[in-house]
Amino acid sequence: MSRIGIKPITIPDGVTVDVTGNVVKVKGSKGEISMELHNAVSASVADGAITVKNNNNSKTSRAMWGTTKRLIENMVHGVSQGFEKKLELNGVGYRMALKGKQIDLALGFSHPVLVDIPEGLTVEIDKMLLTVTGVDKQAVGQFAAEIRALKPVEPYKGKGFKYSDEIVRRKEGKKAAAA
Repeated sequence: MSRIGIKPITIPDGVTVDVTGNVVKVKGSKGEISMELHNAVSASVADGAITVKNNNNSKTSRAMWGTTKRLIENMVHGVSQGFEKKLELNGVGYRMALKGKQIDLALGFSHPVLVDIPEGLTVEIDKMLLTVTGVDKQAVGQFAAEIRALKPVEPYKGKGFKYSDEIVRRKEGKKAAAA
């Protein structure tokens, strides 16, 4: 039995949840998001809470029970409070700027890197701090990971993108040979 899936999801004020067939739609102050449920599980709304049930006792159904509950919980959190990821850019000569629906990055390459901002996400740049916000947790995390992958932080000088809460273990450089 799933310890995660068995607990109901409370619906906060200002959030509406609609379950029609196997599609769950959640609407709140930050936006709207929908998800199609797996055939092995079903969801229902009653008394200001969402409950997820497994349709049969198969291995797939038990696996999808807790996963679906968490996905719906993330949807409710996203439309009510939103998700955000913060990235820091460190390095001499590195810079970033917003240009319409693109991010212009100078990362030490011979050319500037232009990254399109996906639909549904907002990006803010404050000096060397890039903040990605949105209602979809997966989309926010994926876009932040794609930005970080352009120039991940290196352990010797600490140059590149790192998450604001990430701890980078610095390595010691080569020692000069004693003559």
